[in-house]
Amino acid sequence: MASTNRVTRWLESLRGGSAAEAASAAPDDLHLAAAILLIEAAHLDGEFDATEQTTVRRVLAEKFALTADETTSLIEMAESRQQDAVEISTFTRAIKEGYPSERRVEVIEMLWEVVLADGELHAYEANLLRRIGGLIYVSDRENGEARQRVAERLQGSSD
Repeated sequence: MASTNRVTRWLESLRGGSAAEAASAAPDDLHLAAAILLIEAAHLDGEFDATEQTTVRRVLAEKFALTADETTSLIEMAESRQQDAVEISTFTRAIKEGYPSERRVEVIEMLWEVVLADGELHAYEANLLRRIGGLIYVSDRENGEARQRVAERLQGSSD
């Protein structure tokens, strides 16, 4: 896992840095950026309930092949950074520049899993995902398809 100092320097460089600096982000740094967006999405409805917490933990561990300890560390760092974050563009830029198109769609799918985990979709959650999709260059069509895949999986798991 990236050291806190390295992650802090990376985040600070992105605030005033270039796209090339964002593109050179290490995978751990990109995992942190994605985790911060997941935490932001989970908190958007005013609650970060047990279902959303479990979903964030599961999708991070599955998508990034993390151990339980690595997942816990990543979530703790993400929660700390999310609370201090002024805007999401720092993190979306890192994802846009650091991930190829198919991985960016996976990040959107992860976000849909989190916002749909509690069984409710608030307008501001949908708005956030549309905004993030635009910022990381995921088309509305791809975003909608990601939402549909997640909704179908969640519906299938509740049957």
